[in-house]
Amino acid sequence: MNPELRELHETLIDLIGIFNQPQQDAVLIEEAGISIDRALFPLLVRIERRGPMGIGELADLAGRDYTTVSRQVTKLEGLGLVTRQVSPRDGRVSEAFVTEKGKAMTDALDAARERLAWPILARWSEEDRKDLLRLLRRFVDDVSAHTQPRSD
Repeated sequence: MNPELRELHETLIDLIGIFNQPQQDAVLIEEAGISIDRALFPLLVRIERRGPMGIGELADLAGRDYTTVSRQVTKLEGLGLVTRQVSPRDGRVSEAFVTEKGKAMTDALDAARERLAWPILARWSEEDRKDLLRLLRRFVDDVSAHTQPRSD
């Protein structure tokens, strides 16, 4: 394998490993001062950022199966953090919307995430931070464009 691609792959594995550590979620939840199951808050954040969205789309974004995500969204509904409504675009689809209570929780998570991130980025110049964002966005967009199902 090309050494550069191998190093990129290893770096991504390391980064994903860090983000997938349960203790990272626990630290964020504690810093935000909220109480929510670790499995639920990433779905809540995705709905707030990208919603309203159907359960199938949410499951695809989360990399989880439809039935698991549907049960988890039902839990978020029970907590008053999201609500479901029929999609105005497709009456067969039920879309999840974040509620005011859910938005307050994602705002608390955002503030906690910012408090935790700044010490990590403290020695980075503004230009380096902008470059990181620009290059990560470009990488994600290019990977996404090349992993879409083909319609041949």
